[in-house]
Amino acid sequence: MKILFLTQILPYPLDAGPKIRAYFVLRHLAESGHRITLLSFIRASDRPEYADHLRRYCERVEAVPMRRSRLRDGLTLLGALGSGRPFLIARDWSRAMTRRIDALAQVLPPWDAIHADQLWMAPYALRARSRCPAEATPVTVLDQHNAVFRIPDRLAASETNRLKRELLRLESRRLERYEAAACRRFDRVVWVTAEDRDALFPNGEASTASLATVIPISVASPPRTGLRATSSGRRRVTFMGGLHWPPNLEGIRWFASTVWPQVRQRLPGFVLTIIGRDPSGELGDLGAAVEATGYLPDPKAHLEETAVFVVPLHAGGGMRVKILDAWSQGLPVVSTTVGADGIDAWHMENIYLAVSPEAFAAGVVEIAENPELAENLAAGGRRTLDTAYCWRKTYRAWDQVYPCESSTSSLTLPA
Repeated sequence: MKILFLTQILPYPLDAGPKIRAYFVLRHLAESGHRITLLSFIRASDRPEYADHLRRYCERVEAVPMRRSRLRDGLTLLGALGSGRPFLIARDWSRAMTRRIDALAQVLPPWDAIHADQLWMAPYALRARSRCPAEATPVTVLDQHNAVFRIPDRLAASETNRLKRELLRLESRRLERYEAAACRRFDRVVWVTAEDRDALFPNGEASTASLATVIPISVASPPRTGLRATSSGRRRVTFMGGLHWPPNLEGIRWFASTVWPQVRQRLPGFVLTIIGRDPSGELGDLGAAVEATGYLPDPKAHLEETAVFVVPLHAGGGMRVKILDAWSQGLPVVSTTVGADGIDAWHMENIYLAVSPEAFAAGVVEIAENPELAENLAAGGRRTLDTAYCWRKTYRAWDQVYPCESSTSSLTLPA
């Protein structure tokens, strides 16, 4: 099939959950013989070699710069409040992207399918379909990484500023209506988790064929060599995630202010390490024994010194790929129940689950002081990763969404 693949973020390098999802879906489709045109927003930090890498799997890679600023966001928010449109959707509506879609529709053969990666790209996919000849209408597929409306709803629950809390609740209500309507306009919707699907369609509508498919985010299984062998000498408690994403920022602030002081009393020689972009400098001073590294292209050295990997999230949707990353590195994980949403996570088998600050601190300390428990949790995580979240296995389910006659592609694909 000839597929137009639309992404809100360039799916390489593999340093964020949305990129990992889109990259391995794209790669599976390419290796199944489909012919892909990738059209993506790009940021100033994206380098030419990233697009060059993606050309291994795509016949064509097109990019449109993402324009954002605080002034632009403020004006968009005012406009969204008046229009009734969700801010998160209005913010990323780009005339440059619509012009590129219109131009591609004129010069390329008709697409057999249009793939929208995340809700943000849904309106662009529908526009692309409208530009196709009536006699060659493509199949439209929406990959729902999250039930997006749940994110501002959960953030509102912990917001102390009344105005912000009400704005978040308003955004959640608008997103819920928009998101459900958008899903109904696609021929097929694929979900990362059944929980998100059922949250958006709790009345049984999700059982229809067009809305029922669930395919979890999956990653590459690393070789077993080099995985965690011992906790001896490890003195880091590590969080990893971009701090531009409000659930990550809110979560690590909660951990640093309410959990970390308790951990420090028991583990005075340990350091809290925060790996991830903080583009607005909003992390601030989080107290003693806290190291914020910023973005690291290769965090391997820090992960090798990590005793416990933490996921202290109270908001969000979809799956936390950071847990899969930790499991792939052989690290024991302590997470809130929200942080482990959508993942086959079992307390004391492959993860330590905690909600209160006291329980979370107790979990970190227990794992750091008990090498046997740390090894058992790490081994359980690796087993779960191998059985449930290896993309070579789980992404065969995409063949039911995009049927193919042959597994041979005209592209030369690396191993």
